[in-house]
Amino acid sequence: MLSFVAMGVLSASCVSTAQTPLETGGELGVLVMAHGGGPAWNGEVEAMLAPLREDYPLEIAFGMAEAASLQNSIVRLEERGVRRIAVVRLFVSGESWYERTEQILGLAPGANPRAADHGGHSGHGGHGAHAGHGGAAPQAMTHDMALWRIETQSSFAISKEGLAEAPEMGAVLAERVRGLSTDPSRESVLVLAHGPETDDENQRWLTLIDARADAGRREGPFRRVQAESLREDWPEKRADSEIRIRAFVEQATQNNGRAIVIPYRVTGFGPYADVLEGLEYAADEKGLLPSSEVERWVRRQVAELSAGSFRKPLHAHGSE
Repeated sequence: MLSFVAMGVLSASCVSTAQTPLETGGELGVLVMAHGGGPAWNGEVEAMLAPLREDYPLEIAFGMAEAASLQNSIVRLEERGVRRIAVVRLFVSGESWYERTEQILGLAPGANPRAADHGGHSGHGGHGAHAGHGGAAPQAMTHDMALWRIETQSSFAISKEGLAEAPEMGAVLAERVRGLSTDPSRESVLVLAHGPETDDENQRWLTLIDARADAGRREGPFRRVQAESLREDWPEKRADSEIRIRAFVEQATQNNGRAIVIPYRVTGFGPYADVLEGLEYAADEKGLLPSSEVERWVRRQVAELSAGSFRKPLHAHGSE
């Protein structure tokens, strides 16, 4: 389990070293970045955020840090008078797309202004090759991963905490366990996440998610409670993970045992039903949504961001 010091170092590693002006005034708006998927996936995020719309001007940029989606959302906020934007990144990993987001918002170097052939429209969704997935985007959905810097009049504060390290998610896991467990003494619980590419980052994921799983452990005592990742987008890594995941479920059902599988994803069950085909297990196939705990986490991010400083882009709008 990571210490609080180590978790602080992990979060600090995401902070840009670029020196940008700070801004404290102006109307506050909220921009939530989410992976996006089909209508059901997006609908769960929309429903969770509906109460926040009563308190803040709020937009959702679906896609894995897509410049066009971010630009469109920011334009809509600015049309409502917003000039300070709290950017809440609804991803499992706090590291997912952080640097790219800073570049697109102009808070860090690395992205040029939008080229003439990049329109201002983007389909919701997109399937990036990194962390934070809640479900694969349908084939019909489009995404544009071209890197360019948006035009904006606003200043920004960006969240650094991922859902993997959010203490509120422990309550979600406990709720899922309570709904599925019938006899903890003979049950084993598998908390299953998407997973990143590198081994070091994957271990950080598992350490953080395992800490969240402590809330589920307290619903027991269970035979075992274990966090695993499928590492879905990397075939060689995935093959090894599938063997380990299936072995856990098979062993859990021995000696009159029972396996419970809980996805640590924003929404849905992802590809886990295919991975576990032919095995016996209990699952409600819910991700972290629906749950009021995710809304509570978003509200905490907004509160913490709004209490701090907002950074202006390195290149002010209209300066080029």
